[in-house]
Amino acid sequence: MQRLRTVTVGLLAALLVTSAVAAQRPNVILILADDLGYGDLGSYGNTRFKTPRIDAMAAEGVRFTHFYVPMPFCAPTRAALLTGRYPFRSGMVFNPAPDNDINDAGLPSQEVTLAEALKGAGYATTCIGKWHLGHQPRFYPTRHGFDSYYGILYSNDMRPVQVMEDERVVEDPAVQATLTERYTQRALRYIEENRDRPFFLYLPHAMPHKPLAASEKFYKTTPTLYGDVMAELDDSVGQILDKLAELKLDGKTLVIFTSDNGPWYGGSTGGLRGMKGRTWDGGVRVPMIARWPGNIPAGQICAELAGVIDLFPTVLRLAGVAPPSDRTIDGRDVWPLMTDTQAKSPHEALFIMRGQELGAVRSGPWKLHVKSPGKDVRHPAGQPWNDPRGPDGVTILAPYEQATPEQFPGTFGGEAKEMMLFHLEDDPAEQHDLSAQQPQVVARLKSMFDAMNSQVPRFDPPKGRSLRAPGPRPVE
Repeated sequence: MQRLRTVTVGLLAALLVTSAVAAQRPNVILILADDLGYGDLGSYGNTRFKTPRIDAMAAEGVRFTHFYVPMPFCAPTRAALLTGRYPFRSGMVFNPAPDNDINDAGLPSQEVTLAEALKGAGYATTCIGKWHLGHQPRFYPTRHGFDSYYGILYSNDMRPVQVMEDERVVEDPAVQATLTERYTQRALRYIEENRDRPFFLYLPHAMPHKPLAASEKFYKTTPTLYGDVMAELDDSVGQILDKLAELKLDGKTLVIFTSDNGPWYGGSTGGLRGMKGRTWDGGVRVPMIARWPGNIPAGQICAELAGVIDLFPTVLRLAGVAPPSDRTIDGRDVWPLMTDTQAKSPHEALFIMRGQELGAVRSGPWKLHVKSPGKDVRHPAGQPWNDPRGPDGVTILAPYEQATPEQFPGTFGGEAKEMMLFHLEDDPAEQHDLSAQQPQVVARLKSMFDAMNSQVPRFDPPKGRSLRAPGPRPVE
């Protein structure tokens, strides 16, 4: 009887805490960098790039070290982030691309986004930055729960590079050197205008996606253009945190910083293998920092398994909004991971897609590549490389200072093949395949993989034309 009473009291206390947090209806600022690598921040071990404001944000909140995206590409991750669902459930397994004639891909209207759910609960909502969930009118952010939009509808290396405001073009071609600056100023103004009501600010920056571009204030302030871009991103985060402090909104606002996938050339995976485009951890493990003074204890590091699919149910829980009950939500509430160092991951496994199919599964310390993660890409030093989506010299500040394939961001390794098993706590760079030594682990993970894979429909290749051009060659 005493044990039952203790358990009941404990549950009541937990419910009261949950209710108290939800009653605050926090403002939510979700900052999504584009192609920022796991090792691009000082708080994640980088010594080349200076990111003091983001590092301070980590020191004031929680930093996740095993945080995953479901695919090493832009659009699928963004769909998963905003819906809490794996990309195959929404059909967002391709990157829309106007200059590749992939125009019909986009987030379906029946998907419920974080913006729609929060808007229904009385939140003001805006998206400032890169959308990449469809560039046809029916896919616009303003059709998916956002009151307003400002930014480029897809990647900044796709043509035409146009800045949209709500549903009209306001700049063509975009002046990319000032994108980060303008997005930041828009975000600051939005916070000011909505200081007296709960708001959701989704700020998906263009940088450090290629072509890299920094404003005159930051250009040439570090040894590389990538460093300049990182410095400006860091300053942007700092300005937003300063604005919250100025308006006394610190204790009312949850700020999340993460990335959509691993780095392109010039960035850093922090020693993880591979890069963007590959299902090695260098392509799918990203930084994630959450800060909410008075609610998230400072200085925490979470090594539990979590992913971008978890942000949807977590934010809704904090806002007191029930997630949709008529569909599968793959994400889990990870608020306990943000606040309790003893909390355990709610996931038995996370799944990683390789294009249109499931590719790998992560469970505990283990990762099984059921499909080959893809060969590493290396370019011979000193040989010219023509980027098929290269800078055009008009929309960026420094067309000849872009990172090249010689600046590979990750760790190389041996042969890439199917059914490789790695113990990521002992071998984060995925160098030692243990599948032969651990057949029971392989069987267990493969069983979980097969169960999820049975839910993945068959996708036809996207209609479009190829933009392939001579480039880096794959190597084992």
